[in-house]
Amino acid sequence: MSEFHFTKLTPELILDGIESLGVQVASGLLALNSYENRVYQFVSEDNKRYVVKFYRPLRWTDEQVLEEHQFSQLLYDEDIQVVAPLTINGQSLHQIDGYKFALFPSVGGRQFEVDNLDQLESVGRTIGKMHRTAHLAKFAHRPPISIATHLEAPIATLKSHEIVPVHLHTPFFTIIEQLIERTTRYYTQAIAKCSGAIRLHGDVHPGNILWRDGPIFVDFDDCRNGPAIQDLWMMLSGDRQQQLLQLDILVNAYEEFHELDYKEFHLIEPLRAMRMVHYMAWLALRWQDPAFPQAFPWFGEDKYWEGQILALKEQFAALDEPVLSLMP
Repeated sequence: MSEFHFTKLTPELILDGIESLGVQVASGLLALNSYENRVYQFVSEDNKRYVVKFYRPLRWTDEQVLEEHQFSQLLYDEDIQVVAPLTINGQSLHQIDGYKFALFPSVGGRQFEVDNLDQLESVGRTIGKMHRTAHLAKFAHRPPISIATHLEAPIATLKSHEIVPVHLHTPFFTIIEQLIERTTRYYTQAIAKCSGAIRLHGDVHPGNILWRDGPIFVDFDDCRNGPAIQDLWMMLSGDRQQQLLQLDILVNAYEEFHELDYKEFHLIEPLRAMRMVHYMAWLALRWQDPAFPQAFPWFGEDKYWEGQILALKEQFAALDEPVLSLMP
């Protein structure tokens, strides 16, 4: 089975998979905004709403997917607002014709408002609750956030996939290699002084938060071991003063439930750099999947890569700016 394509995942196979769990589909399959996996919403014959998620082939082992499921279920059992897969016939992970899939309840909600400070406070409080439980153990099978996974492997992908326009090779690879060198140095120095890794959601951005009388966290597909600040820094945006205000609100709410190591603030800009590099490589790695050129047509254009060169230069400079601090 191809790593990149879901060509054999036909509507008929999806329906067969769902119905093998004893759930009868009464509606059409509504494709949701997911590219790494294939995710569909539907209504069953008993008028319940579900989401079915088919995992990208060859990405995660069964053990790694089950750790995702067990982690989200653990948080759900602690009355933390997350969406966990349903257990059917004693199993949360199912297979059909080589495809792994899981069934989830469909949870409605509004879009999280990134500029709403009251909502931001509630997000910080919920992440604190998550980490209070998460830090008690670590993942045994899922890979950690690391220089290897988020810098070294991505730069190798970008060089081997020949996606960067030839006439931009020199400026692009010059700045990205400089960024990787500085990020590696700063991240390695900072992480050595921090408290240690915990289990993380790993991808806490506004698109993975629904709002319904409080935040609901979805999509634990990228859960990993790593520094706690990874689940907080993506909530920061705007200029330095805005980010300081946001960080203050997040951390004060977070620490109602779990202590945060303030030395991890030194990791914010390195983690931002790592995400930038990782994201470009992710798109390059998935470019053979027909869904990606359709969803990200700008990725193949000169304008995109020219913009990335500028963004990498700005992030290179940001690494040397004073670290955000809440200390007096």
